[in-house]
Amino acid sequence: AARARGSGHPVDAAALLGSLAAKNSGKLDWKHSVGDLMKLVGMDSSLSARKELAQDLHYSGDMNDSATMNMWLHNEVMQQLAANGGKVPQNLLDR
Repeated sequence: AARARGSGHPVDAAALLGSLAAKNSGKLDWKHSVGDLMKLVGMDSSLSARKELAQDLHYSGDMNDSATMNMWLHNEVMQQLAANGGKVPQNLLDR
């Protein structure tokens, strides 16, 4: 499982993302929007970038249905954080 470098403890992903959001001048709804989550961590959040991320994460749905793809992507990113040792609140995993 992924751990904070040298600490031996899981990374509190929600606290880290919340801290980044608090420092951001924009209103980024990272808890619900994959686009805002990507912006928060400095990623390109364009539709083409989201489609590329969906391919990387093995999305099998219709990429032309961006609303469904975005919801799946957000859930998958949260699941991946948790699976790799990140502490993610249950309410962000149950979408």
